[in-house]
Amino acid sequence: MRSLYRLQPALIGLLLLGLWEISVRLSGVATFILPPPSLVAARFAQAWGDGTMMRHLLPTVMEVTVGGLIGGALGLMIGIGLGLSGVARRLASPYLVAAQSTPILALGPLLVLWFGPGTTAKIVICALITLFPMVIATLVAVRDADRGLLELGRSIGASRIQSLLLIRLPSARSGIFAGARVAATLAVVGAIVGEWLGGSAGLGILVNLARGSLFDTPLLFAALLQIALLGAFAYTLVVFAERLSTRLLR
Repeated sequence: MRSLYRLQPALIGLLLLGLWEISVRLSGVATFILPPPSLVAARFAQAWGDGTMMRHLLPTVMEVTVGGLIGGALGLMIGIGLGLSGVARRLASPYLVAAQSTPILALGPLLVLWFGPGTTAKIVICALITLFPMVIATLVAVRDADRGLLELGRSIGASRIQSLLLIRLPSARSGIFAGARVAATLAVVGAIVGEWLGGSAGLGILVNLARGSLFDTPLLFAALLQIALLGAFAYTLVVFAERLSTRLLR
């Protein structure tokens, strides 16, 4: 019974794919408008077989990894600082909100102007888009640490560093990883946005090629599928890291 319960999401996905396939076949809609899943799967396999998908996937993975790690690390440090200091939090919060309210797509051309159309601009975009969720999640988790444990630490003479390392951060772990899960998927979004602004390789470039000069809708869906799989993989890595940290800190 438990195994059937775990398979429910997969079964629902298969049902939806089946309905999609049947609907397209029966309606006779042109494949360049909406290809059936079977054709998308065949195009996906072909793109992997001829090396097209791998050639475009590797640059995106590199941008997501480097940009996500930089943005995550900076967000963690800034979030800890703001969580510990009410004054810093009050001064910085309006600017953080204003920065987050600015669409990253609007900032893209400016970043390309500053850093060039190469990999650096794409990494910066990934870092910026992951920064805010990490800052907010870390800030809230550190600020809202267990007051009873903090009072106990102060009563036995714990320093601010000891309170941070032994009380605040362990109790904030779940909140920090919640922000990291959001940031991991947003890093993929940032990489695709950066690639739309220019470049020669990347999944965002493949999407542009498929919908533009090639007019290959099945390849477009295959590229979108690969982007979704990359986002799911990044999310899974963060979940694995959280579980590993929980086991190590028991």
